[in-house]
Amino acid sequence: MSNYCEISIPAQLPIQELLIAELAQIGYDGFEESEISLKAYITEEQFVAPELNIILNKYNLKYSISIIKKQNWNELWESNFEPVQVDDFVGIRASFHPSFANATHEIVITPKMSFGTGHHATTYSVMQLMRELDFRGKTVFDFGTGTGILAILAEKLGATKLLAVDNDDWCIENASENISINACKYIDIQKVDGCELNSTYQIILANINKNIILDNIEALAAGLEKGGDLVLSGLLIEDEADIRAACEALKLVHKATVQRNAWIAIWFTGENL
Repeated sequence: MSNYCEISIPAQLPIQELLIAELAQIGYDGFEESEISLKAYITEEQFVAPELNIILNKYNLKYSISIIKKQNWNELWESNFEPVQVDDFVGIRASFHPSFANATHEIVITPKMSFGTGHHATTYSVMQLMRELDFRGKTVFDFGTGTGILAILAEKLGATKLLAVDNDDWCIENASENISINACKYIDIQKVDGCELNSTYQIILANINKNIILDNIEALAAGLEKGGDLVLSGLLIEDEADIRAACEALKLVHKATVQRNAWIAIWFTGENL
């Protein structure tokens, strides 16, 4: 396990949303937002100062950096982790938090620094759309699983065959742990470098970012069964036009878009495939 760099960036909330989107694309896998600043986390090996400066210079921002030793960073992350509840639908908590009193479903996770704890607007919005889908007995592909939280919820909603993939060793380790904690039986988790599907799925979830989605949209569409559902996120409001154009060119039908802060999740169906 590596030491982590904690990058502290004085910035207002609207700009923080943009920064998270860009930083996630260059390897930052944990974020802590406040009203006046953003803290972003990346392993010491992955930190590249010129890459960070290119992004921050666009917003005329500076940063400070501190190193969190490998034996301390997870303790820090856990101490800052707060439970999340998506309406009355699902609650996400750590094992040291009490159960939710009014959530239909509950997910217990080990709050490590993988992206996707439910705090970020994209994960939250995908879960809102998942409430509208019928997962009972369905096959599900979770592309860029992160903490595994979406695959875990899909199984809790009734999915019986799930493949969850990511290209990051730490995400695979964290997701595997979370899958075990929630006693999931039907999730196969694999480390992959791209979207290479050997079979089709009735529901596909991809909460990553615009560029990775566009790079893999043909494979995702090809892996969706006729009549299936595709939920895409990790997207900013201004990404919607490009994503919809790419999907509709592949005969995917736009069903709904959910917005939270500056972020969106989009639901397509494969009824015309």
